Amino acid sequence: MSASALLRLQIEHALEHRFPAALSPLPQTLETAPTGIQEIDDLLAGGLPVGAITEIAGPQSSGRTSMTLAFLARHTQKGHACAWIDCDDVFDPESAAASGVTLRQLLWVRCRAVSTTEKRKPWPRLEQAIRAADLLLQSGGFAAIVLDLAATAPEHASRIPLATWFRFRQAAARTRCSLVVLDRAPCAQSSAAAVLECTPLSVHAQGNTVLGGFNFAVRTGRSSASPARGHGRWGGNPVSPADSGSKGGKKPPAAAWPAGCAWDTEKRA
Repeated sequence: MSASALLRLQIEHALEHRFPAALSPLPQTLETAPTGIQEIDDLLAGGLPVGAITEIAGPQSSGRTSMTLAFLARHTQKGHACAWIDCDDVFDPESAAASGVTLRQLLWVRCRAVSTTEKRKPWPRLEQAIRAADLLLQSGGFAAIVLDLAATAPEHASRIPLATWFRFRQAAARTRCSLVVLDRAPCAQSSAAAVLECTPLSVHAQGNTVLGGFNFAVRTGRSSASPARGHGRWGGNPVSPADSGSKGGKKPPAAAWPAGCAWDTEKRA
């Protein structure tokens, strides 16, 4: 045993009655809420973390909105209040209702340009969204809040100060709220407890005009709940359409959503 390890044991033994395992880090565990999509819940060891920030990143039609609507559907159907902060005014309530979201339990915050000059600048909308998220997180009472930056360019989302994300993380932990951030590229950095990166795989068509559903691949960029499990199962890399062929008789790790959920993803594209 090294001298440093021996010294640590001596200190912990001396303080064990007041501070058990004073110098030994405790395993970090987070309460989770299921999304209703079994593949995602298995990947995150139960679902999205409660009282923390989750980022769901990916290009258009990658399943990020469908996943979030499935998560909100479970909350709102239980009578929990939720909020959707719509930075670019692209949220479709009809799609949300078709995905099972109870709209009377959902607060829709629409950010709009207020003048001709501001329409040319993306930051005023983003500033409105950040202020709305801050206000709702600090007020409490919401089981889940979605900050939708999916239509915001990554270079503008990256301008959000790290201090803002840290404040959001503290407020979410205090109010036990799941803050879900939709974006094209992760921007909350270490303040996010979990990062999911989505990739579109394939489209199922019924005939030439009817869409039957989509296949998506999802991997964990980071997960405080179960980092080893997430990276081990998904191999640490998203699956591209070129990799969709089976190897050794095994299918690639893709999550398939029903057509009702996928409809919103196609509509937003």
